[in-house]
Amino acid sequence: MADFDVVVVGSGTAGQTAAHDLAAAGMKVAVVEKSDRPGGVCAQSGCQPKKWFYEAAEAVARCQHLIGKGIAAPPRALWSEVLREKNAFTAGVPDRTLEGFRKAGIEFIGGAAAFRDREVLRAGGRDLRARYFILAVGARPMHLSIPGAEHLTTSEAWLEQPALPERIVFVGGGFIAFEFAHFAARLGPPGCRPCILEAAARPLGPFDADMVAALLDATRQAGIEVRTRVRIEAIDKGAGDFRIRLAGGEALEADQVVHGAGRVADIEGLDLQAAGVHLTRSGIVVDAGMRTSNPRVFAVGDCAATIQLARVADFEAHVAAKNILAASGKGKPETIDYGTVPAILFTFPQLAMVGKTESALADAGVAYRKSFAQNLRWPTYRRVGLEHAAYKILAGEDGRLLGAHFLSDSASGLVNAVRLAMRNGLTAGRLHEQSILSPYPTRESDLLYMLEPLR
Repeated sequence: MADFDVVVVGSGTAGQTAAHDLAAAGMKVAVVEKSDRPGGVCAQSGCQPKKWFYEAAEAVARCQHLIGKGIAAPPRALWSEVLREKNAFTAGVPDRTLEGFRKAGIEFIGGAAAFRDREVLRAGGRDLRARYFILAVGARPMHLSIPGAEHLTTSEAWLEQPALPERIVFVGGGFIAFEFAHFAARLGPPGCRPCILEAAARPLGPFDADMVAALLDATRQAGIEVRTRVRIEAIDKGAGDFRIRLAGGEALEADQVVHGAGRVADIEGLDLQAAGVHLTRSGIVVDAGMRTSNPRVFAVGDCAATIQLARVADFEAHVAAKNILAASGKGKPETIDYGTVPAILFTFPQLAMVGKTESALADAGVAYRKSFAQNLRWPTYRRVGLEHAAYKILAGEDGRLLGAHFLSDSASGLVNAVRLAMRNGLTAGRLHEQSILSPYPTRESDLLYMLEPLR
């Protein structure tokens, strides 16, 4: 007989969501966590903590854009004070997590987990038997085969440092590198000049190329250097700084070198092979119901070979829980559709997208129409001094919305409006009609102008 109905491995946002769903439905649930600080990356060293720095950086950036337009002098940023406020929030996460489990009747088991076979998990000095297992173990920084890679600062450590140095180099041009570089440009010391090194022809590959080009203009204007087609040969540690040797003989000096080259599933020690769970470089392979190759094992969140976003992790956790309950005769099974998952880069301005890029549609041979403009001079942007605002909306010949891309100081609101329209099957014309009553003048009301060519 099973010790538990379900054992969840990982206490982050995905693990908590699944565990609480299942416990609320009357199942006997345990959560296993190897960290001595339960609560996961999102709440302690990812999504939530970085927003404390983003909010402060955005306030500074807004004021800088308004110098000579009503603001007399830029504000003085204090990284240490933002850090203090952030820590006041994150310090309570472990206790709040454990208290939530206690109230829900979920057993918490501390210690690393490893499968002994397809039906038994070893954790906390115990062999745990369960009808189902959910892996929600998250991700860790990708291993880089660069001599001297051990000198790289992780994103977690970067958000804990008491002060920022002047010369910061980010290895890799993804989400972490761009967001942190924008934080540093606004919250760092006066001489702070962040630099992003990207191996590919352009950074931020998942985003639309035209929109990335516009963001690069804004990024460089903020004092951030972005270099592409860069091959790093080695990172050498000196007495008090680092030397980054590039192909061709060039070298860069830095006070700090930060890992910004992506994350991979944190499955070390789990022995997935013993459980019959298949893994690729992208993560644990799952179907649309979040089942792995072992039907008793589900995987959700950043460890799954899906999309590494917190809300996606929550959604996947709900789907996994519903399918476990359905298999037990409680409710109906469910699948997940990633077609309307938005992605937002918290730079200033924000870069947001939902649906397909123009290149993806062209590669797939899908006919489309587009409405596209950049360096917008609409009043909504003129009054805040934002020079690089841009948008691109893509629709099929039948008016169906296929993708939307925004570079704006309120891109989250814009992209969510289109996401809801796409999810509910609205055409560009119908969304235009429903946007007429948007509060005016706002970024969201500007959708009227953006959608006009697609009506």
